[in-house]
Amino acid sequence: MKTLWRIMFYLRDYRLRLAGAFVCSAGVAGLSAVYAWLVQPVLDGIFIDRNRDLLLILPLAVLGVALLKALFAYGQGYLMSYVGHWLVSDVRQQLFVHIVRLPIRFHDANSSGRLMARVISDVNEMANAIPSVLKDIFQQGLTFAAMLAVVFYQNWKLATIVLIVLPLSSFVLVRVGRRIRKLSKRGQESIGRMASVLKEAFSGIKIVKAYGQEEKEAQRFSLTNQSFRSAKIKSSQTSAMSSPLLEVIGVCGVAFIIWYGGGLVIAGEMKPGEFFSFLAAMFMAYAPVRKMSGANESVQRALAGAQRVFHVLDLDSELAKDEGKKSLPPIAKNLEFSGVKFLYEGSEEPALHNINLTIHVGEVVAFVGASGSGKTTLVSLVPRFYRPTEGAVKIDGEDIRLVDRSSLRRQIGIVAQETVLFDDTIRNNIAYGRSDATEDAIIEAARAAFAWEFIERLPQGLDTLVGENGLRLSGGQRQRLAIARAILRDPPILILDEATSSLDSESEKLVQKALANLVKARTTLIIAHRLSTVQHADRIVVMNRGRIEEMGTHAELLKQGGLYTRLYQTQFQLTQSEPLSTLL
Repeated sequence: MKTLWRIMFYLRDYRLRLAGAFVCSAGVAGLSAVYAWLVQPVLDGIFIDRNRDLLLILPLAVLGVALLKALFAYGQGYLMSYVGHWLVSDVRQQLFVHIVRLPIRFHDANSSGRLMARVISDVNEMANAIPSVLKDIFQQGLTFAAMLAVVFYQNWKLATIVLIVLPLSSFVLVRVGRRIRKLSKRGQESIGRMASVLKEAFSGIKIVKAYGQEEKEAQRFSLTNQSFRSAKIKSSQTSAMSSPLLEVIGVCGVAFIIWYGGGLVIAGEMKPGEFFSFLAAMFMAYAPVRKMSGANESVQRALAGAQRVFHVLDLDSELAKDEGKKSLPPIAKNLEFSGVKFLYEGSEEPALHNINLTIHVGEVVAFVGASGSGKTTLVSLVPRFYRPTEGAVKIDGEDIRLVDRSSLRRQIGIVAQETVLFDDTIRNNIAYGRSDATEDAIIEAARAAFAWEFIERLPQGLDTLVGENGLRLSGGQRQRLAIARAILRDPPILILDEATSSLDSESEKLVQKALANLVKARTTLIIAHRLSTVQHADRIVVMNRGRIEEMGTHAELLKQGGLYTRLYQTQFQLTQSEPLSTLL
C-alpha cells in the first residue's frame, strides 16, 4: 500500500483529468446498474403483464443507456490512459536524472545494463499496468458498488450472501498478489542481468569473435534468459490459479442464491422480475471482480517495478550530500593533498595512505607506477568523484568539500584513455559542456587539437554524425575531438589519463602536439604507464601500493636508481650494466 500510495502521489498534477475520469467512471457504473435494474420491468411488464406501451419504451431506454455508456466509457478510457502515460513519463525522467546525479560509488557498484533495465524495463512494467489499473480501480470498483446497490434494493437478505463470499475472494487475491509480486521482482532482476550480458557482448563483439567465445556468451545469456523465463512461468502459473478459484467461490454463492431465491419466488414472497433483476445484478457485479482479479497480476508487476524504481530514487544523490556552498574562484596558487587516506567501499585495505603533495599553479605533474598503485584513485579525488576517508584535498587552501561542486568541476577538464563521444554531431561533441560556444570558437578549438584537418575533409564537416562512441572515426581522431572539447572548455586544471596509450605512432604524434597546446598555462595532472610520454613533466610522482615512493624530474629520478629507474629499464629493455648516463 505504501508503494501504491507513492505512485498515486504523482497523480496530483493531473487531478482535473482524474476528476473527469472519475465522473466518466461513475457514469459507466451507474448506467451498468440501470441495465440490471431494467431486467425487472422488462420481465414483469412485457413478458408477464404483456404491457404493449413498455414494448416500445424499454428498447429505446436500453438503446439510450448504451449510447450514454459508450460516451462515458470513451472519456474514461482516454483520460485514464493520458494520465497513466504522463505519470510513467514523469517517473522515467525523474529516475534518469537521479541516476545521473548519484555518486560514482553507485555507478561502480551497478553495471550500466542493470541501470538501463531500471529506467526502461522496470518503468515499462509500471507503464503497462498503470493505465489499466487506474481504469479498473475507478470503473470496476464503482460498477461493483452500483451493482451491490441494485442487489440490496431488490432483496437485502439474498444480498448478505454476496457479502459472505467477498472475504473469501479477497483472501485469494491477496495471497496470489503477494506471490506474483515476489516473482515479478525476481524477473526484473533477471532482466537487469540479461541487459548487462547483452551490453558487454555487443560492445565487445570484436573480442568475442577474435577469441572464439560466441558459444560462451550464448551460455551466459542463456542462464539469464532461463532465470527470467522461470520467473515468468511461475508468475503465470500463480496468476492462472486465481480466476478458477474465484469462479468456484462465486458459483457456490450463485448456486445457493438460485436455490434460496427460487424458493422465495415459488412461495410468492418474491416476483420473478425482482429475482432475475437480482440475479442479473449479481452476475454483473461478479464481472468487475473477475476483471480486477485479472488486473491483479498487472498491479503486482507494477508494484514490483515501482519498488525497484523507488529504491533508486531514495538513494542520496551527490547534491543531497553536498556540503559545499561557496563558489570556488579559478585556481591561483596551488592544489594540495593533505594527509589523504582513501578506502573503497567494502575494502579493508586503503587504496591511498597518508598522501601529502602540493602542486603549484601551471605545473605539469605526472603520476606513474604499476597498475593498482593508486594513481587514478588519487587524481579522481580532485573533481570529487570520491571523498577522502581521511585528510583533505585543497585548492588555494580551500577544502574542496566545502565549495560548490559545479564551480569546482567547471575548473577541471579530463581527457581519458577511453574517449567518450556521444552519438551526435562533431560540433555537439566538441561543444559538450559549452552550450554558448560559437562556431568560430569550436573551429578554433578543433584547429588547436589538430582535428580540423580531418573534419573539413568530411562531407558534412562539423555536422557529421560520429556514431556510437565515435565508431565512425579512428582512435586518433576520437582522441583529438576529446582534446578539442577540453580546449574549448578552457579549464585551469587538466587531467590526462593515459591520453595516448592506445594510439599508433603517427596518431600519437598528432595527439601529443594537440596536448602541447592544451597544457599551456594550465595545472596539469598526467596519469601514465608509458614513461616516454612524461619525461618532460615538471615533476614525476612515483606511486607504489597507495603511497608516494619517489618524486622529482625524469633526470633526478634516474639518478636515484629506485623504483622509477626499474620501471624505466623494464619498459626500455635496458640491461643492468648499461650506464645511466646514456639515459640523461
